[in-house]
Amino acid sequence: MNTPSRYASVFRPDLFAGQVAIVTGGGSGLGRCNAHELASLGARVALVGRKPEKLSAVRDEIAKAAGEARCYACDIREEETVKQTVARILSDFGRIDALVNNAGGQFAAPLEAISAKGWDAVVRTNLTGGFLVARECYTQWMKKTGGGAIVNIIADMWQGMPTMGHSGAARAGMLNFTETAAFEWAPIRVNAVAPGWIASSGLDNYPPEMTAHIRTLPGHVPLARLGTESEVSAAICFLLSSAAAFVSGSCIRVDGAVPNAKRLREIGNKKPTPAYDGFHLASRPRVLD
Repeated sequence: MNTPSRYASVFRPDLFAGQVAIVTGGGSGLGRCNAHELASLGARVALVGRKPEKLSAVRDEIAKAAGEARCYACDIREEETVKQTVARILSDFGRIDALVNNAGGQFAAPLEAISAKGWDAVVRTNLTGGFLVARECYTQWMKKTGGGAIVNIIADMWQGMPTMGHSGAARAGMLNFTETAAFEWAPIRVNAVAPGWIASSGLDNYPPEMTAHIRTLPGHVPLARLGTESEVSAAICFLLSSAAAFVSGSCIRVDGAVPNAKRLREIGNKKPTPAYDGFHLASRPRVLD
C-alpha cells in the first residue's frame, strides 16, 4: 500500500498561511501529528523538545511534505532555557501566532509508591513547564501584539487518574491555569484539549506488565475504540482557527465519552465507530497488536 505524501486534513490548505506555531513535545506522538497538520495548513512550525534527534526527524518529514519546520532543543522545566528558546524562535520567525503546549510525560504507579522526586518530575513537566512556555509566548510577543492563541493539552482526569495520580493532579492544574489565563490574558485566547485513550506511540512506552490492561481499553469506551492522533490534532486546529474566535477558557474532550460511562454500568455499544485518521505517517502502536 502506498503511503500518501502529505497530511489529509479536514481543514482548508491555507488555513494558517503566514502564521508561526510552536509545538512542544513535537518529536513524537500527538505533537508530531499536530506539527504535520499545522505545516500542511501553511503554518511555519517551531518544534520544541528535549531530544534533538527526534525533532530533526520530524522536521525532515515535514520538509519532505513541502512544509517548513525548525528544531529547538529545550527542557521546558528550566525557566531560563524556556526564556531563551522563545526568544530564539522570535528571532528566527519574527512572530508567534500559536502555541500548542503538548509536551508531557508520566509513569504508572499507585500514589503510595510515588516518591517526592517522582511526583515533582511529573508535575514540573505537565504543569510548570507548560506554564513557563505559555508565559514566555505571552510576555515576549502575544501581549505586545494583542493576537494569538494557546492550546494546552491535558488529559482525561475527570474521575481521577488511578495509578497516575501525579499526572492527573498536574493536568487538572493545567485546566485551571487555562481558565485563569483566558481571563487575565484576553484578548489572547487560551483553551485546552483533553485526549482520552489515543492509539499513539506513547502507549508503547509503558512497561510490559501494562500490555494486557491497555488492550482492554476499547471495551471501556462508549464509541468502542481508541482515538486517533488526527482526531486530537483536529480539535487543536479548530481552537487555533478563526472559527473559534469566541472560544476561550474552554476545554474540548476527545475521549469517546469515557467520563460519561459510569463505572458500575456496562457499556452497551460493542461496535467500534468509524475513525478519522488523516496523518499520512501514522502507525499503530505495537502494544495493540
